[in-house]
Amino acid sequence: MSCDIANGRLEACKDAISGLLNIYFINYGDLSIEDVTYVDNAANSDVIATWTPASAINLYKYELKGANGFEQTIQTSRDNGTTFFEQVLTAQLKKQDVATHKNVKLLAYGRPRIVVETRDHQYFLAGLEQGCDVTAGTVSSGTAMGDFNGYNLTFTAMERIPANFLDCSNETELAAIFDGATIVTS
Repeated sequence: MSCDIANGRLEACKDAISGLLNIYFINYGDLSIEDVTYVDNAANSDVIATWTPASAINLYKYELKGANGFEQTIQTSRDNGTTFFEQVLTAQLKKQDVATHKNVKLLAYGRPRIVVETRDHQYFLAGLEQGCDVTAGTVSSGTAMGDFNGYNLTFTAMERIPANFLDCSNETELAAIFDGATIVTS
């Protein structure tokens, strides 16, 4: 049977940390799913080795600090015989400015793919096939002088598989996965 497991798992060491460092937005139309190469050369593998775009692309980097998270929820129905993975990224972007205001609007209109970098320098790709949608968000000026000022955004993707790992451990290797993509920081 194709859904039988193939290995066990020992208790892991307590050396992991949680949280997100950065997210990188990729415009959905910049990449074709047919151009993905997986580490083990199997379709729908868990690790992406390369994703060669038709032309040069940009990865738009957003640095994060504070209340940001990435959760994946398994949604399954025995009655319907279906399983999918809901990928939810919450991002808090401090301080309002014209450029971010415009980008938040464009993110809400589009469906980008999003690379999520954890504090452990693991990289995941959310929205592999369908892209990610902004499903909630606020632009907040706060009430008191010390309140949050900025953007709270929730991105959601519904995919057949969990977010893929990317075969990299730093930003240089990340750019190389996408054939030398440019990392845009401002």
